Amino acid sequence: MQIALVILLILSSLGLVATVLLQSGRSAGLSGAITGAGEAIFGKKKGMDELFAKLTGVLAGVFLLSSLGLAMLG
Repeated sequence: MQIALVILLILSSLGLVATVLLQSGRSAGLSGAITGAGEAIFGKKKGMDELFAKLTGVLAGVFLLSSLGLAMLG
């Protein structure tokens, strides 16, 4: 069980870092660099930013729950 939680924690942390970096901020961030491909896949840039925002929230929840689970097991 502990190994599964560690793997889940690592995957969620890597995904969380990636989604935060891909969100556009004040200076358009890294998502400005992939706007052409993103528009073809996700539609408008605004839709892509909303997707990354939702995905960040989900990954943050998974990260929180997996770290709490590891703390209870340890």
